[in-house]
Amino acid sequence: MLARFVPHRSGSAATARIITLALALLLLVPTGVAGKSFSDWGLAVAETGVNTAAAEGCPIESPDGLSLYIASNRAGGTGNPDPNDIWVFHRDSVGGAWGPAENLGTPVNSPYADYCPTPLRGKALLFVSTRPGGCGGGDIYLGRNNPAHGWSIQNLGCAATGSGPNFPGSEFGPSLVETAEGTFLFFSSDGFNVGGDQDIYMSRQLPDGSFAPATAVAELNTPQHDFMPNVRKDGLEIVLNSNRPGGYGGQDVYTAWRASTSDPWSTPVNLGPLINTAGSETRSSLSWDGRRLHFGRDGEIYVSTRSR
Repeated sequence: MLARFVPHRSGSAATARIITLALALLLLVPTGVAGKSFSDWGLAVAETGVNTAAAEGCPIESPDGLSLYIASNRAGGTGNPDPNDIWVFHRDSVGGAWGPAENLGTPVNSPYADYCPTPLRGKALLFVSTRPGGCGGGDIYLGRNNPAHGWSIQNLGCAATGSGPNFPGSEFGPSLVETAEGTFLFFSSDGFNVGGDQDIYMSRQLPDGSFAPATAVAELNTPQHDFMPNVRKDGLEIVLNSNRPGGYGGQDVYTAWRASTSDPWSTPVNLGPLINTAGSETRSSLSWDGRRLHFGRDGEIYVSTRSR
């Protein structure tokens, strides 16, 4: 089709039209979104030095790739009534070996379930907790680590009162992304239908740092469970977990793209048998450089890599 334009224009005009059309076509190719082309994901393997006989999940790297946060019910946590705590591993370089697990301690961890950690720049951490005093179920909290005074935490507020994104149901997988349109918090929840299917939601951060009540991201949701989203740093790729029809069994990892942060997401695509199995793949997350994909599978942490 490009050749049809050439005979009817001068050289410069024809070239300009071809370039314009070529750029438009590139925007239709998901793997070339915003000029950031990646290879396919490689075979996922169990992460070395992280897994134990206990249950591990919710893996996610810090922005610099030198820390790995997980949730685990391994021994040494805060205990009853729920042993799920947030732990962190450190390494000296990207690609290096992980050091020993460190429990984040209180007040991030509590006697209740604490999970889905999401490290942010500036020694901050989003996470989910079922501790009392929230909006219902598991709520999203923000923790800040002051070197002099330690951790302080706050609940992001309740949808029922209009003060924040937490629903009466249970939230999972908070993911914060800064875009030209503003800063947005993606997460999943069963919303006001407590115990129902999980859907993907988005909340805008307000000028005072608080978060508005959330709205569903329609193009990512189905009548099945769609949950635990994680958005790449540039806001152009998202991974999520879903048991929608056509998968490999249980929860699978799906991905979607968009050409710009003001565009809707594409229809999510299953990442295939190198990532997904008959088991359940949960809480997938992308490294900031987009080259590593971590996720949980039946109580263990897995990682897949790709090249740019």
